[in-house]
Amino acid sequence: MRAALSLALLAFTFPATAQQAADAIAPEAASAQAAKGAGTPVEAQNWMVAAANPLAVQAGAKILKSGGTAADAMVAVQAVLGLVEPQSSGLGGGAFLVWYDAETGEVTTLDGRETAPMAATPLLFQDANGEPLKFFDAVVGGLSVGTPGTPALMAEAHKRWGTTDWPRLFDDAIALADDGFAVSPRLAALVENDQERLTKFGRTASYFVPEGEPIQEGNTLKNPSYADTLTRIAEEGVQVFYTGDIAQGIVDTVQNADGKPGVLAMRDLANYEIKQRPAVCATYRAHDVCGMGPPSSGALTVGQILGMLDGKDLTALGAENPESWRLIGDASRLAFADRGRYMADSDYVPVPTEGLVDPAYLATRATQLDTDKALTEVAPGTPAFDHALLWADDASIELPSTSHISIVDAAGNALSMTTTIENGFGSRLMAPGGFLLNNELTDFSFKTHADGVPIANRVEPGKRPRSSMAPTIVLKDGKPTLVVGSPGGSRIIGYVAKTIIAHVDWGMDVQQAIALPHLVNRFGTYDVEEGTDAANLTDPLTELGFEVNARALTSGLHAISIDETGLKGGADPRREGIALGE
Repeated sequence: MRAALSLALLAFTFPATAQQAADAIAPEAASAQAAKGAGTPVEAQNWMVAAANPLAVQAGAKILKSGGTAADAMVAVQAVLGLVEPQSSGLGGGAFLVWYDAETGEVTTLDGRETAPMAATPLLFQDANGEPLKFFDAVVGGLSVGTPGTPALMAEAHKRWGTTDWPRLFDDAIALADDGFAVSPRLAALVENDQERLTKFGRTASYFVPEGEPIQEGNTLKNPSYADTLTRIAEEGVQVFYTGDIAQGIVDTVQNADGKPGVLAMRDLANYEIKQRPAVCATYRAHDVCGMGPPSSGALTVGQILGMLDGKDLTALGAENPESWRLIGDASRLAFADRGRYMADSDYVPVPTEGLVDPAYLATRATQLDTDKALTEVAPGTPAFDHALLWADDASIELPSTSHISIVDAAGNALSMTTTIENGFGSRLMAPGGFLLNNELTDFSFKTHADGVPIANRVEPGKRPRSSMAPTIVLKDGKPTLVVGSPGGSRIIGYVAKTIIAHVDWGMDVQQAIALPHLVNRFGTYDVEEGTDAANLTDPLTELGFEVNARALTSGLHAISIDETGLKGGADPRREGIALGE
């Protein structure tokens, strides 16, 4: 069903109850879900929003319908996502935002990444013997919690590009938190799978596993504490989150966490800042692929993969040809080798950003692809550096729980934002304000050195951990043609690169490109998406020299394509999201 059918849910303003809102969106949400199931994009002429939960999408759609900007709609979407999809993102996490301004043609990126507390040391995730902690020993509890950036990013985006009154942007989220929302199948399944960790802390346990029983699909879940927090942010501004009793509640939760207390302090929250960073853009098939630079590795690594493939005729080879995937897989491995050595928070370590995506450097790296077999080994290259500096290869672990929002408004502004609390349910700590706290510090390398050589992505006070989030806007002749991003830990990079290739090289519409089965190679093993046609490539890829592993690859791609016919929105069939537009 096409979005041109118009959104009847938006014919009225702000229903009296969350249930009325849910009832109102049901027909349009059902149409959007049907389109996703049929593998066809949602089409629109004026505006579009795609995100990970129908209730969040409808909140953003209301704002766009009433003339709000993409920045306004993002605030509404994020506020609802933090309630209905708390395992993935929320006020206790961080985000990266890429913005295309239709009036100026400029691409701006905002860094809302969490920061390490000032009391953190490089030894934060090592035991008494100097050995790295096991991943979940580091994750669960206060030790892993960084200073949240998402609320500040919401406010900064609204300050720069918003036109709708700030308090109005929280109306849907507050109503849903007060009146309750239906627990989705995904949330229920994830709670059941993680209940052992969720029950380690009383406030978290009472919310997700009340009376010892995990919440079930279809249960009505209320969060009055979250409603109160949002009400205060709406009425008093975002500073209320970073000072006073809300901030003290966060700090007390972290510092008093049983087993693994953390070092986050009031000064860390009070001093948090959003940073504007230069966009990282790489050239691919006469397109500019633009995204977030360090501390994200997303745009650099996606740009490197595409840059190495720019001289290869993937169009002629096609999507089902194992040779296409040999090239993509080995380009990815080469890019990940550079990522592991050079990419980190550029405020703390020099990163050869320009050198890593320099076309001449990538063309040289691409010569390694001129074989008929998989590369037997890969190593970091030597991009142009403005000074000599040696780093050791990184040893960080990334396990995914993230969400992505893509929006285009009626004025032609485009927003791509990836938002996260890192692992599913983050640190498993819930603040008194009704939101989960991140475990983002475990995106740092647990090791500080390798063979005496420092690791760029080690823990340091105030530093932002390296990320793989890759919110992306693809432009041609200075105009956006694709707004895309995904959750998925370090596999985000492969998901986004695949979607761009499928759309640009193989002519797939945005929904087809998103749904195309995943094949991802980061470190040598080729992951192919189990239960899909990708499994048909197992034997050919093995014959080419790859080790192949079939596994679930649960991306959460949300994308909007833009051309002379209008907007087309796509949502990942692997998750619950939809696209809506008009």
